Amino acid sequence: MPILIKNIKELVQVEESPRPKVAGKEMSELNTIRNAWLLIRGDRIADFGHSSRIPAGIEDGNNVEVIDASGKMVFPCFCDSHTHLVYAGSREIEYIDKIKGLSYEEIARRGGGILNSAKKLHQASEKELIEQALTRLQEIMMLGTGAVEIKSGYGLTVEDELKMLRVIKKLKTLSPITIVPTFLGAHAIPAEYQNRRGEYVDMVIYEMIPQVASEGLADFIDVFCDRGFFTTDETDRILLAGMKYGLRAKIHANELDYSGGIQVGVKYNALSVDHLEYTGNSEIKCLKESMTMPTILPGAAFFLELPQAPVRKMINAGLPVALASDFNPGSSPSGNMQFILSLGCIKYKMLPEEAINAVTINGAYAMGLSEEYGSIARGKIANLFISKPIPTYEFMPYAFGSNKVETAILNGEIVKWRNSEIAKS
Repeated sequence: MPILIKNIKELVQVEESPRPKVAGKEMSELNTIRNAWLLIRGDRIADFGHSSRIPAGIEDGNNVEVIDASGKMVFPCFCDSHTHLVYAGSREIEYIDKIKGLSYEEIARRGGGILNSAKKLHQASEKELIEQALTRLQEIMMLGTGAVEIKSGYGLTVEDELKMLRVIKKLKTLSPITIVPTFLGAHAIPAEYQNRRGEYVDMVIYEMIPQVASEGLADFIDVFCDRGFFTTDETDRILLAGMKYGLRAKIHANELDYSGGIQVGVKYNALSVDHLEYTGNSEIKCLKESMTMPTILPGAAFFLELPQAPVRKMINAGLPVALASDFNPGSSPSGNMQFILSLGCIKYKMLPEEAINAVTINGAYAMGLSEEYGSIARGKIANLFISKPIPTYEFMPYAFGSNKVETAILNGEIVKWRNSEIAKS
């Protein structure tokens, strides 16, 4: 049944001519329509406009579901382009170690961090992983996320990496949220390979990648290219192998140092390079000459107390910027994109318009989805949310401690939550 949302206080992120991304000064521009209406047919946005020009007859008859959004705003759903949402259990004990003064790298050397999550994932069944992940997906949908990238990387063996990716594939059939799978076998060097890391890189290249590709389990390939993890030479080999199997690159880069990860990502036409706490003039110049989306992960920098990525400098240089949650059990245990939106403004001094663009259209671009997601445009997938009554769209990043989402609509259907189960009306 078509859905008509009427009396919308403000329709946000409207595009008459859809763009794949926004960059530089354009990031401070946000098109809206006050006192608007929007019509959904099937899974698509059919039409929208000012309430004075609503076509006659739309509300007639019993074949249209009408939602009165008086005092409320409509936004495109958030597009979270970097998460590790499939994992087994939490890591709050490491959080206590962090409070006591241990660094991220020190915790990792003690068997914590990624290796801890790999151990827990090995012990968990696919059913357990699916149940945990569905709970997290429900939570982020309630907070306004409509599309999410989920990485593997807590397997670190052929069997467990494939298990993770099969879980992600199953989640795509169980949840209305749009899921993009990424293979991240090169997330860390397992303990047993510490003195023979070349063998592990070979296993990623010659065993994992071919099987991932043969089963069609991933759209992208990622590498943690940073100090203490994978070198640029190792990253180069892995991305080249992935490219041969049709897996486009995404990169964890420059979170801990000037690693060269940005440059190797751009070399392989990475769709995005993510983290970027250590980004200087040469990295910005490299990104300016590419189609790669710089993606900032404010939740991880906040939780780990890392330096702030130079977002203002990037935007002033003409770059686009996306913001993502990095939802994971160790360094960013939250998938709340409303909080990420707020951190963009609070910590990185982004204007509300810039931050909204970063969590919608630019996030969609960083997943290869911006043709159909990330803005309000005719013909795009109807992934949007209706806010609670709010005074302005600037209120979204301003009121960082509350959920401002009242109704989520994914794929043209109102999402309802009953007894902790995800259901579509």
